Amino acid sequence: MEGGKGPDLRRKHWRHGGDDASLLRTILQGYPNLGMPSFAAGVTPAEARALITLIHETATRAKDPQPTASRPLPEGVQHSQLHSYRLESIAEGLDVPWSMTFLPDGRLLVTERVGRLRVIDHDHLLPDAIGGVPKVVVRDEAGLMSVIADPDYAHNGWIYLSFSDPGDGETAMTKIIRGRLRDGQLVEQQTVFSIPRQNYQESYVSFGCRLVFAGGYLFFSVGERGLTGDAQKLNLPNGKIHRVFPDGSIPPDNPFVGRDGAFGSIWAYGVRNPQGLAIDSRTGSLWETEHGPRGGDELNWIQRGLNYGWPVITYGMNYDGTAVSEKTAAPGMEQPVVNWTPSIAASEIEFYTGTRFPRWKNDLFVGSLAQQKFLRLTVNAQHKVTHVEEIFKHLGRVRDIKTGPDGLLYVALELVGQPGRIVRLVPAR
Repeated sequence: MEGGKGPDLRRKHWRHGGDDASLLRTILQGYPNLGMPSFAAGVTPAEARALITLIHETATRAKDPQPTASRPLPEGVQHSQLHSYRLESIAEGLDVPWSMTFLPDGRLLVTERVGRLRVIDHDHLLPDAIGGVPKVVVRDEAGLMSVIADPDYAHNGWIYLSFSDPGDGETAMTKIIRGRLRDGQLVEQQTVFSIPRQNYQESYVSFGCRLVFAGGYLFFSVGERGLTGDAQKLNLPNGKIHRVFPDGSIPPDNPFVGRDGAFGSIWAYGVRNPQGLAIDSRTGSLWETEHGPRGGDELNWIQRGLNYGWPVITYGMNYDGTAVSEKTAAPGMEQPVVNWTPSIAASEIEFYTGTRFPRWKNDLFVGSLAQQKFLRLTVNAQHKVTHVEEIFKHLGRVRDIKTGPDGLLYVALELVGQPGRIVRLVPAR
């Protein structure tokens, strides 16, 4: 793509427009009078879509290459558009810190993907992990994932965990349990979500399970597990956003309750590998981020019963460069609020609800894995993103983001080639 008779596509020197529609027209119809032939006879529309993704990816990576290491935390005051801040490390030596939740007494629980549940007690990482955590599959993307405390934890003591549950042979599946902490152990465990073990799959990717409470319900995500067509099948839980009562029972007003063969817990479907879930406290609306394949990462406003399109519509292509679909839109399927092509590997999201950064109030913070970016998005009343700012990058793969009870922002970082850490953003004085 470095050019010759034509311009250097890596620098986005477009003669006839660089948006998707213009590129598609150039590939399929060409400009024969200018020496650019039509490729419609040798390239299908789906292959043309994959070429467009490759062009965008190559141009972006030439300017902003994917990091191969994580930088040390910067010292001193850092500046963003609206606030100055400092970065403080509060815990080191964590093995892929995947998720965090605060308890009412100020303790912070952190999951390590290898299957450990750790406790940070007022900035001190306790040496011993919580005992009694279920056995998990730790392989590729499988492991211990999300942790969340019940909104009424002070009275009921429930802690919820999602993880990759080992099945027979080489199979696994997302499972959710809850339990109570007592004397360093997770006790009184109950299953909140699972499927029969004979239906577990031989796959160790796209588990995608995040947990969030809202309005007396537990929402959770289940990835499509690399089984591409399953996201459109209502008789399977894969590739879906689910809603249940805290004990796992099915709300009778869920959209597919009573439909023959459908999973009653499904709230929305057609998602690929959901890595982030968050509630906008201003409206109660549910938001989700998901990994596309190669391109096509998405931020979605999740609504009851709607279809988010995977794999029928996507802006991404397969990892080997082949096409997933020729369609980026179709009737009855929702468009993403934000599409990241090339992929940033969008991870957890958090609407900031604290008071220490007043000009960030209600902004949506988005993490990324591959690009190691920490982004701030402004979301308006029409559920549109009106502004994006990069707060920092290349400090680690952002696994989780939480507003602390002290009003600070806490970020879980998986470092490349070394143990991870938990950091917080503190207003600069």
